[in-house]
Amino acid sequence: MSNFIDEAQIHVKAGNGGAGCVSFRREAHVDKGGPNGGDGGKGGDVWFVADRNVASLLAFKDTPHREATRGLHGSGNNKHGASGNDITVLLPEGTVVKDRQGNVIADLDQEGVKWMAAAGGRGGRGNARFLNNKRRAPAFAEQGEVGEEFYYNLEIRLMADVAIVGFPNAGKSTLISRISAAKPKIADYPFTTLEPNLGVVRYDTEEFTVADIPGLIEGASEGKGLGHKFLRHIERAHALLILIDLASIEYSPEEQERILLHELGNYDASLLERPRLVIGSRADANPEYEWTGDVISSVTNAGISHLVGELTTLVARARKERSAAEAYVIHRPVPKGISIDRDPDGTFVVVGKEADRTVALNDLTNEDALNYVHHRLEKLGVYRALQKAGARAGDPVRIATHTFEYQPD
Repeated sequence: MSNFIDEAQIHVKAGNGGAGCVSFRREAHVDKGGPNGGDGGKGGDVWFVADRNVASLLAFKDTPHREATRGLHGSGNNKHGASGNDITVLLPEGTVVKDRQGNVIADLDQEGVKWMAAAGGRGGRGNARFLNNKRRAPAFAEQGEVGEEFYYNLEIRLMADVAIVGFPNAGKSTLISRISAAKPKIADYPFTTLEPNLGVVRYDTEEFTVADIPGLIEGASEGKGLGHKFLRHIERAHALLILIDLASIEYSPEEQERILLHELGNYDASLLERPRLVIGSRADANPEYEWTGDVISSVTNAGISHLVGELTTLVARARKERSAAEAYVIHRPVPKGISIDRDPDGTFVVVGKEADRTVALNDLTNEDALNYVHHRLEKLGVYRALQKAGARAGDPVRIATHTFEYQPD
């Protein structure tokens, strides 16, 4: 069984925040001591980090869950709870992170790129935080915030300078074994290569990487023959080496070139703009070939040295052309402010993290707590937004897990 896994699903859960504490000073000779409840600790975050020493997503095949630790609860005497520990998930360089709908969320395309996959919940504030001139003995505190939880789809897109593209059995694996130290499986039948092979090529003082992409067939850009799984490994290549099988009896060299370029362009039109070489392969197997371009034979080594020199020049030019391209990470936008949604049953739903935090108190039956909630919701513009949304007296309003009855006054 292959140890190269280039697709996986992962479930991440950040730590919950610890709850704030309700506590009052209780000392001898101190009458009605003030509040001294400490804050809860923040939950741990989950981070994705690109690491070129990680070669595959095999680690997530049987154990896809990663969870950070929770923050500890606050306690009396203004003792704050400890924060939970962050966890770091190492992923292969070139990993693309997608949500469950297939949207790209993050692109870890360079060594060391770091992205927060799930944010830990904020710790709740203890009752000492709610002390003011009007509220001398607050008997309420905040609950800890729930840590974020997501399912992600992970995909590897190989980071190679050159992608070798050709039909099955066109000699790609044999070529990469000749020009690098890679040792792919080689046999004389189609689809020997079912996974990409990566090799490092050295020429004089230059060094570059070459990827042997599994054989493409007509219709690959539409998913035929695992085409999409194979084609995505070409996306990051700086340059392309189109390998034409001169020994093929099914397709002429011109037909192979036309089909391969069509499939590349149909999958991603920008691939046709990449610098490329078109080389005839397996010349030793068909001495009567008709081909006007450069040819090689990986069996006899004919033309191999010249090809490596050409690839070195091509890679240098391609790197220069793309040097302006920066690594990028797409972050989930953090919603600001509040908004009002409407459930099918007519309930008005207040959406917004600050509003959720406002009602996250341990005792909403406490008069001081309710006054605090009303004051904060008014400052956040919740009542104004509900009025604009058409809420009327008696309508149900939900904020986080709490449901209230709307009263305009």
